[in-house]
Amino acid sequence: MNPPHTAGAHGSEDLEGGDRSNPSEPPASLPVSTRRLPEREHPLLGSLPAPPRAVCIICPPSFSPGAIVSAFVTLLAHRDLLYTLTCVRLSIRYKQSALGWIWAALLPLSTMCIYTLIFSRVARVASEGMPYPLFVFSALLPWIFFAGAVSAAINGMVGYSHILTKLYFPREIIPLSYVFAALVDFAVALVILGGLMAYYRIALSWNAFYALPLVVILLVFTSAVALFLASIQIRLRDVGVALPVLLQIGVFVTPVAYPLQSIPPRLQTLYLLNPVASLIENFRRVVLHGSAPNVPMLVTSGTITLGCFILAYGYFKVREGTMADII
Repeated sequence: MNPPHTAGAHGSEDLEGGDRSNPSEPPASLPVSTRRLPEREHPLLGSLPAPPRAVCIICPPSFSPGAIVSAFVTLLAHRDLLYTLTCVRLSIRYKQSALGWIWAALLPLSTMCIYTLIFSRVARVASEGMPYPLFVFSALLPWIFFAGAVSAAINGMVGYSHILTKLYFPREIIPLSYVFAALVDFAVALVILGGLMAYYRIALSWNAFYALPLVVILLVFTSAVALFLASIQIRLRDVGVALPVLLQIGVFVTPVAYPLQSIPPRLQTLYLLNPVASLIENFRRVVLHGSAPNVPMLVTSGTITLGCFILAYGYFKVREGTMADII
């Protein structure tokens, strides 16, 4: 017959080491991080194991269709983060601003006034029978969306460097949040366009609904350019310095201040390989003139946009693994 257990010479050792009869239980004196956490209790099922943690393995860069599709699925799973960062961008942009959202309309309006003074009063540029302020404003809206989104997105990765080096999430969410924030400004400016059309008594037709797929294609192309330039900006900061000059040139190689008919016919095919030029021309066509879009032009710009997005997104994901190391 075994004698009852009493606290003797080993009593303090037992108290410090815990219950020796259960070897699976770690000693109480160990750090908290090494103790086994208690299992959850369910009133009907009893104890349940803790849910497994999500594990993300950063693999070596690879450019393959499967990797691109997998990355895009992961991006869709983090769409709530994209929405949150987009809202943050909008709140920061107009924080402590007296005019607030009015700035989204003042920028295209002020640019419209300058272009009207120069190209309508001085240079006498044709406007396809439309009032020149309305003619140029309808093209300025998609161009300002494209230029503003790309300009803001390329510096976003550098601005969020303190987050990139500590947390993992799909890195493309940062430049894309700037693009979607610019899309909200574009929607606000569309209200001003509707007011100008009412002022000049230009009625909308059913063909104006074609503007929706045009804006979607422009959104995809803008995202492609933003992702590509943002991935380069991390390694080569000259991109942010040279981009304003490139955009200044780009506004004159797109039909913003002049009609497409001003381009010689032999150069129009090469000219319309620029998706922004094609989309701006079609946007003005369906909104102001009430005509159907140029289908061959639309198919060409859509095909180029899709190819550019796949290549730019794949290149961004290839460079993603080393961004936190060199930013």
